[in-house]
Amino acid sequence: MTLVAGVDSSTQSCKVVIVDADTGAVVREGRAAHPDGTEVDPAAWWRALQEAIAAAGGLDDVAAWSIGGQQHGMVALDAEGRVIRDALLWNDTRSAGAAEALIDQFGVESLAQRTGLVPVASFTITKLRWLRDAEPDNAARVAAVALPHDWLMWRLRGFGPVGESAGGPVLEELVTDRSDASGTGYWSPDAWAPGLDGYDRELFIAALGHDAVLPRVLGPAEWVVDGAERRVAPGAGDNAGAALGVGAGTGDVVVSIGTSGTVFAVSAERTVDPSGTVAGFADADGGFLPIVVTLNAARVLDAIARLLGVDHTALSDLALAAHPGAGGLTLLPYFEGERTPNLPDATASLTGMTLASTTRENLARAAVEGMLSGLGAGLDALRELGVPLERALLIGGAAQSAAVREIAPAVLGLPVEVPAPGEYVALGAARQAARIAGA
Repeated sequence: MTLVAGVDSSTQSCKVVIVDADTGAVVREGRAAHPDGTEVDPAAWWRALQEAIAAAGGLDDVAAWSIGGQQHGMVALDAEGRVIRDALLWNDTRSAGAAEALIDQFGVESLAQRTGLVPVASFTITKLRWLRDAEPDNAARVAAVALPHDWLMWRLRGFGPVGESAGGPVLEELVTDRSDASGTGYWSPDAWAPGLDGYDRELFIAALGHDAVLPRVLGPAEWVVDGAERRVAPGAGDNAGAALGVGAGTGDVVVSIGTSGTVFAVSAERTVDPSGTVAGFADADGGFLPIVVTLNAARVLDAIARLLGVDHTALSDLALAAHPGAGGLTLLPYFEGERTPNLPDATASLTGMTLASTTRENLARAAVEGMLSGLGAGLDALRELGVPLERALLIGGAAQSAAVREIAPAVLGLPVEVPAPGEYVALGAARQAARIAGA
């Protein structure tokens, strides 16, 4: 039996699965929590990774490993490999003004063509610009910039500050993959090839104020080794890892319904959307992963379940007791503003209320239809860019709702499949590790 390890270092926690590379069966697993917040000391991730590995029985019998992780987070290192300040995470919005400054400087068309992205506060490039403007002394000390999964790979391979690692602070040993690099805002898949790192140094310097070491971008079949000579796969951003884990292929669109929603498709062609609605990410397989993110997904169902005083099973039953269209009752589900479309100050609204339509059943149905319609707008944006969509794969907590599963095909306009619940990012990382282990 060949064992491999897959890691999901998400915003909330670290999950480790040890998998039989030949069958895909999970042999053992472990997890540890991450602290809350929009900025976090990366040392907390390192402790959680070590705890989760220990809970999973260690890596001594593992042939290869890989890490999937939350995207966009800014880990700034000095020349000695020490973290300069807490990492700013994807959900930290203080860099919204920096995003506008970069757009004013370079223009949306140019940025979209060069990187596949139009900057928003989520992306790493805007966090670097914020650091330059708000903390110039810290910015001046930056010798290398990594993403969360890059930094954890570096540490687990044995590198780090003097006194904390056997390998020492070799910044040139930082590596990443195409999918995570594509979420920075200063990398282009068109500029990446053997011998070319793909980074747009002009954009990077415009953000930080000076050049620095950036992780080497590995191809899907490349690997490095750790201190025990185990093979280490390139890893992936969380959505690309989930696409691997769920087995998505060209023509598939993954609709992930968690607190927020993500809609991402596997595509052989790069997408460029100057509106910024669709982010043109790369995937972990050599192709592309155009993605749309919404703020309002399962939280819509949470809010209406609380209002009706029921649990999610009862909410589902109520929704299925109503007719399609909810008797004309329509919920526009922008409870916390919205990212797609870009309406940060929007609020939710309920329309079509009559004496006949205003029932508990119709309200529950309107919540499900409204949430799915918000995600369906993401599918429409992908269709407008010519991305092939043939099947929707529903994952995330809300995908377990019977009402969501039954109503989704009509709203999304696609056949829908719901894979069994699983740690798809960690499983995708394990699949990647299995490939480079030769299994």
